[in-house]
Amino acid sequence: MIHKKYYEQICEKVKQDPFGRFLGIKLVEVGAGTATAELDVTADMLNAHGTTHGAVVFALADFVFAVASNSYGKTSVALSMNIGYLAASYEGTRLRATAVEESRTNRTSWYRIRVESDQGTVAILDALAYRKNEYFIPMEQPE
Repeated sequence: MIHKKYYEQICEKVKQDPFGRFLGIKLVEVGAGTATAELDVTADMLNAHGTTHGAVVFALADFVFAVASNSYGKTSVALSMNIGYLAASYEGTRLRATAVEESRTNRTSWYRIRVESDQGTVAILDALAYRKNEYFIPMEQPE
């Protein structure tokens, strides 16, 4: 399986996300079709109401979606994402997002993403990825 054989190279590539680093997102776990990451909410991430900006929540969810959908070494890009914001979070909150693959074909894959805090679920997303033909890691022979 590509994920196991090239795990280190895949992880190194997905960790190079400049925007994720800028936000301070920490990748916690990568599995075949899954990913978990955390983000500590800072004062710069709040909206005018003093709660975590929806774009920050979305960015964390998008990050784990990208990692999970690319976890096989095959270049995958987002086709659509639908988010439901369920609860507010605040400065000092640690958000944890987990993406789980629900379905995968040769061309598309579908994910359910949950963003949670210690107080409960902050957001739920459904996301669809397009799986390109190329692999983003050097391989001996594509499987």
